[in-house]
Amino acid sequence: MRLVSLLFIPAVAYQALAIVAGIRHFLRQIRHPSAKPTAEAPAVSVLKPLRGLDPNTYPAFVSQVRQDYPEFQILFGVGSESDPATVAVRRLQAEFPQAKIRLVVGAPDTPNGKAGALIELARHAEHPILVVNDSDIKVGPSYLAEVVAPLSDPRVGIVTCPYRARPHTLPAFWEALGIATDFMPSTLVAQLLGVREFGFGSTLAFRARDLNAIGGFAAVSDYLADDYQLARRISGLGKRAELSTYTVETALGEDSWAGIWRHQLRWARTIRASKGMGYAGLPITHAGIWAILALAFRLPEAAVLLWSLRTASALVSAGGVLRQGVAAGFCWCAAAWDLYAFSVWVTSYTGREVRWRDKTLRIDAEGRIQS
Repeated sequence: MRLVSLLFIPAVAYQALAIVAGIRHFLRQIRHPSAKPTAEAPAVSVLKPLRGLDPNTYPAFVSQVRQDYPEFQILFGVGSESDPATVAVRRLQAEFPQAKIRLVVGAPDTPNGKAGALIELARHAEHPILVVNDSDIKVGPSYLAEVVAPLSDPRVGIVTCPYRARPHTLPAFWEALGIATDFMPSTLVAQLLGVREFGFGSTLAFRARDLNAIGGFAAVSDYLADDYQLARRISGLGKRAELSTYTVETALGEDSWAGIWRHQLRWARTIRASKGMGYAGLPITHAGIWAILALAFRLPEAAVLLWSLRTASALVSAGGVLRQGVAAGFCWCAAAWDLYAFSVWVTSYTGREVRWRDKTLRIDAEGRIQS
């Protein structure tokens, strides 16, 4: 039985590491003063590729405009004038006539439509620092100052942000719980262990010259995970990715369980293609699975330890790092999420097709979108 108990050491160690990583990031947030930009702060071009409207789209747009930052422009990109997001951008321009807001219509035809929009937006960017974020990202007035500040260090190549998800439906709440208690802890552990290449659509801040050095957005235009690939290439310049202490907010409006499943499966298959063998070890993070195995082997103490550590790591991430009260209140359900996540992991190996908005795409072993 002692030999059997050794099987659970990696899962226990990971949860302990997640707690340490979460506390470390929480302390960074406490110690990190809000950045206050000076007149010498580099000018910023914010690039926002759009397609349709997401929950809370317009309030998110407004939050991007209301920045305490000396010089910035916001470039919105749509595929055509008929896109519903066009109306929201026109409204924003009318409400904030003093802001530098531009709507760019049209983009190159690329496998990854978002990357195509970014190619076009980059052509109109006027400033040396670029910030890319998803259409529904909501932020506070200090956002730009916070995410740009680390780039004053030449060793930092790209800055990304943790994010909390605001759900609008019960299925979306389930996914938000997973983001807060599973995905974010894994990110914090990666940072703690010195992983250099990570980046999220929630925010990517980097220098225009570094983008040019890797071949621009065209270099990632045939990959599904364009954000990860961008961070990977910029990190490949000998610079590191920095996880900001600033947390942004995204909206989740999916109203069906099937939609949540497709979304999670797309993420899983994308990560599988990006991470390779590292992805194969993902079940080590699913403490709920290991707790059930411990009970099956009649090791209740190990099961209780795993559940307790899993709950603690979820609480630190959701409540401490993300300040997401609802998810923190359900941190005791994190082990149940692990069962769901494990089933997604298993299913991810059954094919390479993913559902992205209204399209079914197939990706190759490297994560490229196949035509």
